[in-house]
Amino acid sequence: MSNSPVALITGSTSGIGLAVAQGFAKAGYAVMLNGLGTPAQIDEARALVAAHGVAVDYHPADLSQPEEIEAMVRATAARFGQIDVLVNNAGIQHTARVEAFPVDKWNAVIAINLTAAFHAQRLVLPSMQARGQGRLINIASVHGLVASVEKSAYVAAKHGILGLTKVTALENAESGITCNAICPGWVLTPLVQKQIDARAERDGLSNAEAERALLAEKQPSLRFTRPDDIAAAALFLCSPAADNITGTTITLDGGWTAR
Repeated sequence: MSNSPVALITGSTSGIGLAVAQGFAKAGYAVMLNGLGTPAQIDEARALVAAHGVAVDYHPADLSQPEEIEAMVRATAARFGQIDVLVNNAGIQHTARVEAFPVDKWNAVIAINLTAAFHAQRLVLPSMQARGQGRLINIASVHGLVASVEKSAYVAAKHGILGLTKVTALENAESGITCNAICPGWVLTPLVQKQIDARAERDGLSNAEAERALLAEKQPSLRFTRPDDIAAAALFLCSPAADNITGTTITLDGGWTAR
């Protein structure tokens, strides 16, 4: 059990999710981690979060399985007493044209990026409703607002997340529970670094040139959004200043959607 507020964060063993977990830990939240990785990687993530002096646990739920999401929510409540904040962050990607998109990849992207968020929300809401307070935060994407080629499943899922966010917000508008989405543009994660490395090799560019070329296509600021920026936005949405912010998006995209 924990006397601290409690955050359950999916996809939090690396990248954006780990940065969000560290941000919440630094702010005094007990944290339940979830995500992929080797035992050593998971231990490292736990240590990074625990370094902020808060209680930390890990649940290995496969988010494509509703019963495992339910087990994760039950385990979090049993370990810490309640769930004050749910951050749906877990996501996967596959790129292909629509006519060539493998059906199994479509199903997997929708399951992890959209359906898992629905299940997590529906499972944490009753206890939040009973207490009259809670924060639901969905890490969407700029691709919840605009599209890019060869990303049909990801774009569909992220558009869906924004719809789910709005409906959940409306259904709980009088309750003290808010539901919002964060829409990052390009974030320098290991996945994006692989794209930069591939472009550099393909086009004979330096890493810096490949990075600028990637950003120039979409992000007018020519700067990556930092994972810590996303953590700060999530924490703002949990602050008293955000008590009446619900059903909306915070977009951290360096001007991408302003075009």
